[in-house]
Amino acid sequence: MENKIFVLKTTANREDQVLDFVTENIKKKNLEVYSIIRPHGLRGYIFLEAKSKQEVEESFKGVPYARGLLSNSIEYKEISNMLEQVKIEVNIQKGDIVEIIAGPFKREKAKITRIDKQKEEVIVELLEAAVPIPITVKLDAVKVIRRDTEEEQDVKEE
Repeated sequence: MENKIFVLKTTANREDQVLDFVTENIKKKNLEVYSIIRPHGLRGYIFLEAKSKQEVEESFKGVPYARGLLSNSIEYKEISNMLEQVKIEVNIQKGDIVEIIAGPFKREKAKITRIDKQKEEVIVELLEAAVPIPITVKLDAVKVIRRDTEEEQDVKEE
């Protein structure tokens, strides 16, 4: 059986919040929802690819600003023009100093300790923390501010 794409109506300009809540519910309840799409320029809707309508309904139960599903699922070809295949080129290396630009540690500086390209995540340790604790963040939530190799060159010049 092929997966279906369902359309979830949301309050306009609240799509990101609904997306975050729904994602958390999917993880908590271990639901078979395979992808969530929030197309830019289309306000008030989120697309969910899932095994069944029940899985999707369970994913947004109790979520604020989620207004309900459209009655029929849609075909991939109906939204394919809104999607763009993007291959992310990773220019981050272990040891780089980064600034976290999203999430609860926003504006914190950290050092890259590990990179997981498949999951598009990096494991960092906050520089200001008294005890180094590894934190996993998405690749697009960090910005390289200093390369490890630059530090080595500075030491050699002195």
